[in-house]
Amino acid sequence: MISFDNLWNIMREKNVSQYKLIHEYGISPSQLTRLKRNESVTTNTIDTFCKILDCDISDIMTFTKE
Repeated sequence: MISFDNLWNIMREKNVSQYKLIHEYGISPSQLTRLKRNESVTTNTIDTFCKILDCDISDIMTFTKE
């Protein structure tokens, strides 16, 4: 299972709110909802978040065997 729990932590650390993601970076609210629910997102979305947050993939997502 892929978890995006780390994403919310790094957003807090870097003071990037969901509002800022939507209004300044053009992230769609539906993408944020998918991430909150740990649903599938495209690699392009993951790439965008890594660029915005200046971080690595492992900083925003983890894999755990079910």
